[in-house]
Amino acid sequence: MSKKTVVSGVIGRIAHLPDTPFEEIKSLWQQIFATPMPTHNRQFLERRIAYRLQEIEFRKIDRNLMDRNDRRIKTIIETGQNKKRDRDHRPVAGTLLTREYKGVIHKVVATPDGQYDFQGRMYPSLSMIAREITGTRWSGPLFFGLKPSATKPTSKKGGCR
Repeated sequence: MSKKTVVSGVIGRIAHLPDTPFEEIKSLWQQIFATPMPTHNRQFLERRIAYRLQEIEFRKIDRNLMDRNDRRIKTIIETGQNKKRDRDHRPVAGTLLTREYKGVIHKVVATPDGQYDFQGRMYPSLSMIAREITGTRWSGPLFFGLKPSATKPTSKKGGCR
């Protein structure tokens, strides 16, 4: 007898997409897009479904988010350039961050109130989650790949005299 997990909320639905049987993925695609699936590539389907679920859910919370994104996309198309982002590395609400550490995949979801959901608990920063995972102090945005490392690769040219 199979045990069916009850998932509530868009974040839970997205987190469980990889465990969802393919027949349910097909059904969910039909439900959300009202079109036949364009491919049987599961990864593509999961990503598009996750994006659409977030689009539907977070449009309710921040109606201007989609308008801002549309304006930004039009600017990129018109100018061919993307304005450099601010140093604020906080992800948009609903973003699912994943990081493999010591063979374990860890998933964190950014919430609309600026916190992070990790394993069913809320954290005010990614750094606290990185510390929880590793047991040492880490920059959360660095640990989850939201910002590049500050160290530059060393050059093998020249040397000490």
